[in-house]
Amino acid sequence: MLTKTLKTNADLMARRRAAIPRGVGQSHEVFIARAENAEIWDVEGTRYIDFAGGIAVLNTGHGRPEIKEAVKAQIDLFTHTCFQVLAYESYVELAERFNALAPGDFAKKTLFLTTGAEAVENAIKIARSHTKRSAVIAFTSGYHGRTLLTLGLTGKVAPYKTGFGPFPGEIFHAQFPNETHGVSVDDSIASIESILKNDVEASRVAAIIVEPVQGEGGFNVAPTDFLQRVRTLCDQHGILMIVDEIQTGAGRTGTWFAIEHSGVAPDMITMAKSMAGGYPISGVVGRAEVMDAPAAGGLGGTYAGSPIACAAALAVLDVFEKDNLLERSRSMGAHLVTRLEAMAAKDKRIAAVRGLGAMVAFELCKDGDPHQPSAELAKALAAEATKRGLILLTCGTYGNVVRILVPLTASDAIVNEGLDIIEACLAATA
Repeated sequence: MLTKTLKTNADLMARRRAAIPRGVGQSHEVFIARAENAEIWDVEGTRYIDFAGGIAVLNTGHGRPEIKEAVKAQIDLFTHTCFQVLAYESYVELAERFNALAPGDFAKKTLFLTTGAEAVENAIKIARSHTKRSAVIAFTSGYHGRTLLTLGLTGKVAPYKTGFGPFPGEIFHAQFPNETHGVSVDDSIASIESILKNDVEASRVAAIIVEPVQGEGGFNVAPTDFLQRVRTLCDQHGILMIVDEIQTGAGRTGTWFAIEHSGVAPDMITMAKSMAGGYPISGVVGRAEVMDAPAAGGLGGTYAGSPIACAAALAVLDVFEKDNLLERSRSMGAHLVTRLEAMAAKDKRIAAVRGLGAMVAFELCKDGDPHQPSAELAKALAAEATKRGLILLTCGTYGNVVRILVPLTASDAIVNEGLDIIEACLAATA
């Protein structure tokens, strides 16, 4: 009688290294077998608390029943037609709901795609088509994707841009405000104005693209007055304001879109990640007259707005309403900040605790000096957390920020268990 060989993480890692390019990184040498809400079990049966959420994709948790049922129902009907060939109502209904959700007292339209990078690429295409201009201003420490255009927009070299240039031209980077590191809102706005004086005339700038909270850059929160001044500057020069909500959207910050905190209405918003609970879809929602600029056939994609993903995204919207997850995001975020600030009060290596809603992170440094970022400590803390059953991710320009992206559906007990592990890891790495 044959016996089933038990798979181990080590065995699977060996197969992975032999079969998959090294450029496909992996934060943890763990292979998942199953997951439920905010808990994961690997192939060896070890349990983990998930504070990564598939990099902000699982705000509604692993295996949410309503999402699974919506997907199963759609699979029984059809799985693909290509929306540009044969349309389906779920795409239209989803666009209608996002048009209603997006801020701004003006008519809106929504385009669906497959990945976050595609959403950003198409937002830039639409901006260029509408304005008949070519240049784009982005920000230092920003992250917008892995295609050549979105890498050009990204303001962080390692590991994303290393060895992949040259990148598309007419992309310029202004400073992103960062109080911890001495960059004020005035400094940031002055850097935009410097670009317009020294690098490209305002009449050639199609768009300014900004994250309301920088994701890969270290969870740096854009101050409200900064976003308002960017909006004013765009209006002054006829530039479109694009807000990248791929990581901040879908309720992560306590409002569906993070830009809502500022009262600013951008011309376009890009979205992806948690909008469909783990199924691949992205989108651009914006002013109707802007979105209508490209000619028929100029936008789309074979898998763009997959009927399966549309069904999942509609279910996600329903779950948010049913479970009041926006309020949950705000209360969870307040609790995360309170606990982490208590740890920071006892550990000078925590240079800052910051975030918006449940998009929270803490920055690590050497000897209590925020100008000496410690990527080594962040990496060691994440590794120690994995040993203790907690999945964490690092980020930041210097790799010294630990971010928390736990599902909003996680129980208080699970969240506190994870925070207890972080506190223990800080002690273990002291």
